[in-house]
Amino acid sequence: MQTVQYPDRKDWDVLLQRPVMDTAALESKVAAILQAVQQEGDAAVKRYAKQFDNVELENVQVSTAEFAEANANLDPALKQAILQAKQNIERFHKAQQEQSQVIETMPGVQCWRRSVAIDKVGLYIPGGSAPLFSTILMLGIPAAIAGCREVVLCTPSNAAGKVNDAILFTAQAVGIEKVFKIGGVQAIGAMAYGTETVPSVYKIFGPGNQYVTAAKQLVNKAGTAIDMPAGPSEVAVLADETCIPGFVAADLLSQAEHGPDSQVLLVTTSLQVIKDVEAAVVKQLQELPRHQTASKALDNSRMILVKDMEEAMDLLNAYAPEHLIIACQDDVMLADKVINAGSVFLGNYSPESAGDYASGTNHTLPTNGHARAYSGVSLDSFLKKITYQRLSREGLQQIGQTIELMAAAEGLDAHKQAVTIRLNY
Repeated sequence: MQTVQYPDRKDWDVLLQRPVMDTAALESKVAAILQAVQQEGDAAVKRYAKQFDNVELENVQVSTAEFAEANANLDPALKQAILQAKQNIERFHKAQQEQSQVIETMPGVQCWRRSVAIDKVGLYIPGGSAPLFSTILMLGIPAAIAGCREVVLCTPSNAAGKVNDAILFTAQAVGIEKVFKIGGVQAIGAMAYGTETVPSVYKIFGPGNQYVTAAKQLVNKAGTAIDMPAGPSEVAVLADETCIPGFVAADLLSQAEHGPDSQVLLVTTSLQVIKDVEAAVVKQLQELPRHQTASKALDNSRMILVKDMEEAMDLLNAYAPEHLIIACQDDVMLADKVINAGSVFLGNYSPESAGDYASGTNHTLPTNGHARAYSGVSLDSFLKKITYQRLSREGLQQIGQTIELMAAAEGLDAHKQAVTIRLNY
């Protein structure tokens, strides 16, 4: 990791840049795959499975027997862990439910809003180097609470055509029955356009590499909604002298191991903290099975020394991290100064891993600075908010002249007439 001491504010934009790819070349490749899936359906899906995942698929959909086999094979202790996490995530997301409230804005004029589930949603679950079965909990649970009628899940299989046991167990645990052995760009295309086997959906959720992210953005342009723009995972840690350097190092490495294009950031007012964390990172890195991946991510990463906590918070809000850990004595006070972040973890005993798996909050979060304008996935992500109004005869008489005057001022005479004809009736 590069250490930067007391950077000038005018240099922050360059300092805080994320790793980038040639998106023009990327989108061209992705668009060609999407077009093939749209035109050829299952045939294209199977062809790309052979090309990219080295698997010849006879049946794209996971069978009942495969669900049963996964349930029988999975370690009981892992099953229990998944069910414990499920319980916490359900509890947190159920608390987000809202009751509809009728507001009388003036006598005889009633307005209200009702939450309605998105009818058909698609979940993409990476299954390559890291089978992210935890993401099924994060997406499948709010989909179920919202009441989405159809939930489709796509995830790649291995070369033998087998889907990870934990992925299948978790899907079944949250009530998802339609699971398809499709990965990458072709999975996004299948859910966006539909194939002979895969139903099309209205909104697609889930993380993925830059190819999957580009595919989501392209189908979004064509009319399929997506959860958010997302890219490689990232974490920023704000630490002072009260932090435990080994903890901070572990948090940095937990995100660095996601992929070579991930990024981690340490911000502190103490040079000693940087030295201690750096030593702990070097030690822990060698013990990681994914140390080569993490090492590449660390090449994109920074340890930044700033003059005070006010500057630290300004810099972190400019960065807008996906995950923000505040390992400081005044963690709660500093948390109130957070403006841009996906999810915040306070104190020495709140690792980002807790939110990734089991504390209850959602781990599908905005990356690449999108936390400046986007929230993470929540129950609301699976709902539409439809507004209603009901005016009585007396209500229209009360508000009618206001509408007529405003419509006339905008030159929209038919709008005015829709009120006038009723008032004169």
